[in-house]
Amino acid sequence: MKKIFVNLKRFEVAKSRGGICPDEIPVAWIKRVIRDSLTLGLGKLDGVRVGYLLPEALLVSALEALGEASAADRAGIALGCQGVYREDVAPGGNFGAFSANRPAAAIAGLGCTWAMNGHSEERRDKLGMLALYDAEAAGPAKAETAILAVEKILNAQNLCALAQGLNLLFCVGETAEQKGTGGPAEYEPKVKKVIRDQLQNGLAGVTDKKGNLEVVIAYEPIWAIGPGKTPASADYIAFISSFIKEVCRELYGFAPEVVYGGGLKEENAGEIASVKTIDGGLVALTKFVQPIGFDVESLRRIIEAYVK
Repeated sequence: MKKIFVNLKRFEVAKSRGGICPDEIPVAWIKRVIRDSLTLGLGKLDGVRVGYLLPEALLVSALEALGEASAADRAGIALGCQGVYREDVAPGGNFGAFSANRPAAAIAGLGCTWAMNGHSEERRDKLGMLALYDAEAAGPAKAETAILAVEKILNAQNLCALAQGLNLLFCVGETAEQKGTGGPAEYEPKVKKVIRDQLQNGLAGVTDKKGNLEVVIAYEPIWAIGPGKTPASADYIAFISSFIKEVCRELYGFAPEVVYGGGLKEENAGEIASVKTIDGGLVALTKFVQPIGFDVESLRRIIEAYVK
């Protein structure tokens, strides 16, 4: 079963306010996205599951639109959030002192089934907060300690998500600085260490919480993401994705599905699909020239190019 996740980032902000939502009323836009997904049959694709990961402000509207469809028409579409807090609400415990945060219990209570943690943008944000406290956290002297602190926070988030019955999409990947500029003999051991550390620290204790839930790894080659960047080759993606499965099998006793999050688009979908250790993709935008954005018709074409 192939999985295509769609991270709709800041689509709750209209273009007039500086965002990229094409509608002045973003909740109306997300309802159209879900209804268009159903009309185009994304909930009934053979061998493909689609997961929309949404800002919190759009979740209720998306869930309402999805609930309008029959169980058969919506079976292949799931909804999730873009991260949960590192602590959670619990009976007999803290009932709600989480202002400005997103407890996993709240997300599960809405009816979502997935949570994405560890996206490269989230990692950068957390490292940035540490650097505000201690500027050296961004430098070589303390970078390793700062990164470990972020991994521990992400680990707590992952365990909270699983404890609430949410399937987990956990993002890992290396920066240009971590990869370096040399050839395979130079970068392979460095990248392997980065990825192993992220998996070992970020998923610690996952086997106690996983049960029948799904844990999927999204691989983001951060150095390859963005305008003007060189995409990761199929060989490179194969190297990393097979290593992720190997490490998880060694540490946790299962080989997770791995999806590619470095810019899956119609032009490269076939090449990425040829990588046997890749099980799908993580899409953010479907239009990469102005006006950049997302539409369901383009997503459908990406999926068709991936599975053909």
